[in-house]
Amino acid sequence: MRILVTGGAGFIGSALVRHLVSEIGAEVLNVDTLTYAGNLASLKSVEAAPNYQFLRADICDRARMQEAFASFRPDIVMHLAAESHVDRSISGADDFIQTNIVGTFSLLDAARHYWDGLDARYKSDFRFLHVSTDEVYGSLGDEGLFEETTPYDPSSPYSASKAASDHLAIAWHRTYGLPVVVSNCSNNYGPFHFPEKLIPLMILNALEGKPLPVYGNGANVRDWLYVEDHARALFTIASRGRPGEKYNVGGRNERRNIDVVHRICAILDGVYDNKEPHARLITNVTDRPGHDARYAIDASKLESELGWKAQETFETGIEKTVHWYLENEWWWRPLREKVYSGERLGVFKGR
Repeated sequence: MRILVTGGAGFIGSALVRHLVSEIGAEVLNVDTLTYAGNLASLKSVEAAPNYQFLRADICDRARMQEAFASFRPDIVMHLAAESHVDRSISGADDFIQTNIVGTFSLLDAARHYWDGLDARYKSDFRFLHVSTDEVYGSLGDEGLFEETTPYDPSSPYSASKAASDHLAIAWHRTYGLPVVVSNCSNNYGPFHFPEKLIPLMILNALEGKPLPVYGNGANVRDWLYVEDHARALFTIASRGRPGEKYNVGGRNERRNIDVVHRICAILDGVYDNKEPHARLITNVTDRPGHDARYAIDASKLESELGWKAQETFETGIEKTVHWYLENEWWWRPLREKVYSGERLGVFKGR
């Protein structure tokens, strides 16, 4: 099995590549342009594997994508390359439009021309998995879950760009017959997570005695999914999902942001019992513009149709995650010192 992964040096992408190379034994071509969040150090465990290749290329470059398809000849494409941080999209949406929309078009176009030239047997087995987010659905009230049929209602430039890319992927299936499957996931967390997102930022700020900035009153709810569970789900969907279908991926682990931060503090308190409580560092800051109140995924279709189920609860996953950061300073220290030190993002004039 030959799998082309885009964005395989990112957080979710690297977890997927490690899973495909080490657990599945697939031949993998990782295509990544290595933006600020792309980090080949996350792939150290597989970089020398004979079934792994890396190509530094931008998915917006159609000629490079066509070359990659022609030379590697994938059976499956798993498209994860994307700009993904809501705060960065608020202060500068250009990269999100280019990568998430134009880049997805470029990749779909290259995939279609490659697929059109395949023999009938290979053509019927080919799959293109477009990986997306639950943020395309907008915000839930106190009750209910996002289902695959939930109407799209994106709130941020990021989620709007991902919604557009989802529509392109489905359109390429309906119009051209390309065997596309779409997945929409809840909030991921775990090892190798670039430290601009809530959980790694809180862990590293707490370790350094810095403020733990919580947006608004911290009551926003997210459904947390351990990244290795997500990687397993993505391979399941890509290899067994039905073309033209969507599959929601969630961990059934709803938590308020403030409760997530308190849990991280409690774990660190248990490790460093000679220090003051880390919760003293929690600081409420001005909320993010357009901050959705609640996300929660109904993963019943994926669970019942394809047999996937999350293995980690939030309690087991967050323990693993905190301890991973404690044990792997070699990975995150260069990022804190040279790429992103934890400053507030998503601020623009008028706010």
